[in-house]
Amino acid sequence: MNEILIEGGRLRLRRAEESDLKYIVALENAPENLKYIVPFDENFHRETIQSGGAQKLDVIIEERDTGERVGTFFLDNLHRHKIEFTHVIIGKKRVGYGRESLQLLLKWSFEVRKFHRACLDCKTYNEPAIHLYESLGFVREGVMRDTILTGDV
Repeated sequence: MNEILIEGGRLRLRRAEESDLKYIVALENAPENLKYIVPFDENFHRETIQSGGAQKLDVIIEERDTGERVGTFFLDNLHRHKIEFTHVIIGKKRVGYGRESLQLLLKWSFEVRKFHRACLDCKTYNEPAIHLYESLGFVREGVMRDTILTGDV
């Protein structure tokens, strides 16, 4: 069905489908991403996709011209006045897709869905992501210590 949420210059965000499950799980479990997130399993994502998106949503980031998948978002708390971005993962790195996809996600969140607040959490050592988030207007409100430990950090 490929439900498009929003389109930008190079990218579009669409609702994930069951055919995207292996891509999402592989991206979450890629060694370069594991130090920044705690992956969900395939069943969690399958249930999310089948749930209809009322409270949580898996989103695929893809190139408009080619349809190639270049990343994924997991969105939570869609039934409240705020939206939570978790598992912000860009598979095709260092070409500006992180910035563009987050700008699209923020536009969709505030202009289309009319949320009043967007939040996310990020590992304190993920300095490139923190720089990006702050450049897009996110404000650090606190540091949660030792809440979820992954690997050695």
